[in-house]
Amino acid sequence: MIVTLLMLVIFIVFICFVTFGVKQSTIKLTEEEREDMVKQVYQYAVAFITLIMVIGGGVFAFMSLADYVSPSPYLETFEEFKSMREMKSEEQMNENQLDEERLQRQYDAMVEQQIAGSKQRALNSFIKSLGWILIPLPIFIFFQRKINRDRRDRI
Repeated sequence: MIVTLLMLVIFIVFICFVTFGVKQSTIKLTEEEREDMVKQVYQYAVAFITLIMVIGGGVFAFMSLADYVSPSPYLETFEEFKSMREMKSEEQMNENQLDEERLQRQYDAMVEQQIAGSKQRALNSFIKSLGWILIPLPIFIFFQRKINRDRRDRI
């Protein structure tokens, strides 16, 4: 969200500078030269924005892979888990007391579920980040080739 907002602000500032520059030199430029300049500005702006999107997607993908490889640890300790279970069992007036081994197994299962959930969220985030790379990348390549082709034609 922040990256998109930043790109929008940069794009608007870029367009303002180009528009101001075009207005300053309108006396010297023909209609065809002005159209060519607007076309170039558009091509550069699209190439710049898509490049920023690809870079942002790469950063987000790397962060997601890091979360998958090293998920954040579970913060509740066994003692906290045990005391919460004992409080619940007292409130429900359970007749059978939960023994230490059973509590440890429940705690270990809960920790494993939390780690598995964290890894799944990281994998989902990675797939979404790939979208930020794979969708704008062909557009960037297309416009970059078009810019290079136009530059060669002018020379």
